[in-house]
Amino acid sequence: MKIREMCLEIALLPSLCNVIFDVMREQDSDQKLLQKLLSDRKDLFSSLRRGIRSVSVLRAMERVPREAFVPTGERPDSYLDLPLDIGEGQTISQPYIVALITEALRLQPADRVLEVGAGSGYQAAVLAKLVPDGKVVTVELVRSLAQRARDTLNDLDYENIVVEDATDTLGCPWRGPYDAIVVSAAAPTLSPTLIAQLVVGGRMVVPVGDRDQQELVCVLRTGEGVSLRMLGACRFVPLIGREAFPAS
Repeated sequence: MKIREMCLEIALLPSLCNVIFDVMREQDSDQKLLQKLLSDRKDLFSSLRRGIRSVSVLRAMERVPREAFVPTGERPDSYLDLPLDIGEGQTISQPYIVALITEALRLQPADRVLEVGAGSGYQAAVLAKLVPDGKVVTVELVRSLAQRARDTLNDLDYENIVVEDATDTLGCPWRGPYDAIVVSAAAPTLSPTLIAQLVVGGRMVVPVGDRDQQELVCVLRTGEGVSLRMLGACRFVPLIGREAFPAS
């Protein structure tokens, strides 16, 4: 009986060794990924500090783990200053653009903020850090992305973000009005529907242009209408629907 047990142990040994080696390789790979992320993150925020003046915006972004908002295959590049693919033909925006947009909104802790185009939920997470006493409402046309954003934000314990499925009406007027609006997709023109969802004194940042190239525009709603400030050239995926681009 003992001989049989010894033979069985010997027979199982190669399989056990393979499992151990696989675990060791995975641990080594995880350690290398962590080191890369930490190094890239340090370089990224060092670069952002040269162009972004708002300390509160940079601190908010430092508190949001960008790697949690991208697919597994994109995680090694989480802290490069690049847009990354998140599936369904959509992207997570370049960190510098996220910082530039967020800085332009001049958010206050109790502000109510709307984002049009939730994507993975990353921009909403950054906004939520800046409005701890307020609320972020983010709408998404692609149902699978909306659910993934909900799941990620729930896993990270964000309690001041609501993810809504987009409807035929641009924005989310039934939860407004808003102190600030972010449009995270390119629009052909400024939307009167979105402007109407701003309070007087409210700010909106939106990329305006054609499908290939846009200008990032900061809109201030005033008692007389709106005033505009240009923030620079950019490139976003197109906003689809009413007051936007056709699906085709």
